[in-house]
Amino acid sequence: MSKLLVTGAAGFIGANFVHYWNKKHSADTVIALDNLSYAGNKESLLALDVNANFLFIQEDIINDKEIEKILREYDIDTIVHFAAQSHVDRSIHTPDIFLETNIMGTHSLLKAARQVWLIENQRKDVRFHHISTDEVYGTLERNAKPFTEEHPYKPNSPYAASKAASDHIVRSYFETYDLPITISNCSNNYGPFQFPEKLIPLVLLNILNDKELPIYGDGKQIRDWLYVEDHCRAIEQILLTDHLGECFNIGGNNEWENINLVEHICSLMDNVFENNQNLQEKYPLATSAHKKQSKNLIKYVTDRLGHDRRYAIDATKSNNVLGFYPQETFESGIKKTVLWYLENEKWWTNILDGSYKQWIANHYK
Repeated sequence: MSKLLVTGAAGFIGANFVHYWNKKHSADTVIALDNLSYAGNKESLLALDVNANFLFIQEDIINDKEIEKILREYDIDTIVHFAAQSHVDRSIHTPDIFLETNIMGTHSLLKAARQVWLIENQRKDVRFHHISTDEVYGTLERNAKPFTEEHPYKPNSPYAASKAASDHIVRSYFETYDLPITISNCSNNYGPFQFPEKLIPLVLLNILNDKELPIYGDGKQIRDWLYVEDHCRAIEQILLTDHLGECFNIGGNNEWENINLVEHICSLMDNVFENNQNLQEKYPLATSAHKKQSKNLIKYVTDRLGHDRRYAIDATKSNNVLGFYPQETFESGIKKTVLWYLENEKWWTNILDGSYKQWIANHYK
């Protein structure tokens, strides 16, 4: 049995990972840690409260002394580190909090792990797994080969730069202190529990409220999309290997231009609403979807600063070493995602209340 500390556990990927791990490894203890910033939603974890092996702790990863106490008290042997500020637009306007959370927060976790695991207990049967992003590699030309683990880091936004720095710090703790670490760099995730500021849930919820669907620039930016449970499955495989000090690219082999992705979601929503009187009554504001005209909501807006043109992951190493391949096609994954948001209105309406708006006002001046 393992005892995991999952940081950022009330966020999108963190919450999905906690649910996945509890389902696949129910005998393990999971300590879910989150500071419940604007994108952290404890309601994403409510179904786990009845589990005797699950505990939620509200704490900030920047507080290394508190992290040390948690590592000691619960005899943690595995840290899965999701906690991060991750929205590129916000990093452009308010980069300070990204540097504090993503760089200093990661360093605080590493310091605590080294103190408790290595200095106090001389343990080797431990693991610090750090979740990163393909954005650390920069941008690709349309016909360029996808990113491998050997691709040089060329981050183009404060968010990507902060994640690149945290990757380097994690690696340095392996090389300098022999802390057992692994790193994974994933492509764009989608699925349940994703905060509505990200592209796919933003499009879904704007259609439900008959609001414009903003498309940056010409909309031809390309991203590789990975269903979140497939990402969790890949992390599981990494944790079960002994390839310490190594990095793994986790991708969906599923590239879409932003405009084509949005148009596909519009068509899917139109089809879901067609001849479904219950949905039309549940979402009376979704008038464009009622008329099969969701695409009319698309509006091109000024491109964001430093917008990377294309990301693409070469997952050959993960295929060969981990035996990892995504199980969801995009067609199956996006249908599951759409249905989840349609069936969980309470979840996404609750996180768009006054407390969320107040947090944004206080932290993003």
